[in-house]
Amino acid sequence: MIKRKSSLIFMALLSGLFLLPSCRKSATTDNDSTALSELRVKPIEFDFDQIQERGTLTAVVDNSSTGYFIYRGQPMGYEYDLLSRMASDLGLSLKIKLTSDIEEAFFMLNTGKADVMAYHLTVTKERTQRVTFTDSHTEVRQVLVQRKPEGWRKMKLHDIEDSMIRNLLDLGGKEVHTRKGSSFSDRLENLSDEIGEDIIILEDVGTMDTEALIKKVAEGGIQYTVADEDIAMINATYYPDLDVETAISFPQKIAWAVRKNAPFLKDTIDDWLDKVKATPDFNVIYNRYFKYKKSQNLRAQSDFSSVGGTMISPYDDLFKSAAEDLSVDWVMLASLAYQESKFDPTVESWAGAKGLLQLTDISIEQFEIQDPFNPKENIQGGTEFLEWLEDYWADKVEDPKERLKFILGSYNVGQGHVLDAVNLAKKYGKNPEIWDDNVAYYLVAKSTEEFYTDPVVRYGYCRGDEPVNYVKKILERYDQYKTLFAKNMKVQSDSTLITSR
Repeated sequence: MIKRKSSLIFMALLSGLFLLPSCRKSATTDNDSTALSELRVKPIEFDFDQIQERGTLTAVVDNSSTGYFIYRGQPMGYEYDLLSRMASDLGLSLKIKLTSDIEEAFFMLNTGKADVMAYHLTVTKERTQRVTFTDSHTEVRQVLVQRKPEGWRKMKLHDIEDSMIRNLLDLGGKEVHTRKGSSFSDRLENLSDEIGEDIIILEDVGTMDTEALIKKVAEGGIQYTVADEDIAMINATYYPDLDVETAISFPQKIAWAVRKNAPFLKDTIDDWLDKVKATPDFNVIYNRYFKYKKSQNLRAQSDFSSVGGTMISPYDDLFKSAAEDLSVDWVMLASLAYQESKFDPTVESWAGAKGLLQLTDISIEQFEIQDPFNPKENIQGGTEFLEWLEDYWADKVEDPKERLKFILGSYNVGQGHVLDAVNLAKKYGKNPEIWDDNVAYYLVAKSTEEFYTDPVVRYGYCRGDEPVNYVKKILERYDQYKTLFAKNMKVQSDSTLITSR
């Protein structure tokens, strides 16, 4: 039985809603102070040369309509698109880690669990003591998010304006909810000093992100929050009852963060940003999320968006049904289907593989599929093939988590090529039951004559980097699907490709 256990990080700060009025630092409890001090660690020594050697750039982002989200199975987002372009230009693969908690993101950065903190992050004096900021990629003001009066569509403009907070002096004594750890609370504290009256600042739990607070204002759950103007304007297209016209700050720099002891990484990112901002591509990426609001609204409000939707694909019910009948995890099946066809049931590859799960002619015949372009039949055939591969590898790879990788690799390139790599691993002293850096290493090696002509190899040449990357992408996407959609739908945290029947 294959099981995956999701790690629960930073649970001490996820146990409830923290409401910290006005001078929030002095109001922090002893437990809060202890938790924060545990998070503020000395940064590890790991700069760009070591990242290059590893070959992977790890970025921590949040799930938002502009940061990182899944739409119809595809990762999207302003920060994500920039990161993907940068990683590609630098010759690195990109690994995404997710958290909505800003303090946890700082912790991940300084402990080496991430290399770049790619939030819509305001550069502040306090933060520059903890991290180094890259050059800014945008500049925005902070604005007050408030709800228009009931029946505003039938009201005259001046009556609507009279009901809105336009003079910042009127914020005195008002309750304003902010994201925990954000720069918005700092700005409101300074504003309290400027107007000579306390603004009651209520910091919500770290996982309550800015867009979630904006939604609460729109739904009437809270009266006020604060957001960066570009984020606020995008969300105002989702919720027309919102007003985001009242600025509470001058324009502020928005940038990514890296560890303070990683100057080579900072310089590399700054050089890249300087070059990319001079190209049309930068404006294309920015406009996709901040200018073309109608398209972004359709994506973010879709049932197939991780921002607020509950579905990964139009075929979720079929995946669930197949998983129930064949003991195959439907979320993994969805990740596999996206990798194979991007959820296009009509696609046919150059090699003749067909449909959602790209069934070959051999599989179509073996599993008696009448119409491989019919989503239900195609999914049924694909899951039966996965079951067959599970049986094939069951007595060869003991660890279920490792076996999963062998199954996926075999689905892509055939069990024969994977078995060749197993035999090479045995011959040359690697572990034949471990995928990464062992069997995967020799699967890639089968693209060179020295190894594909080896006597233990039966199936010859193989471009092995393709199945290795295939396995990696499916597993990473699977984890993202579970993380991003878990709050909106029932997804088992320990669900796996194949469970005991």
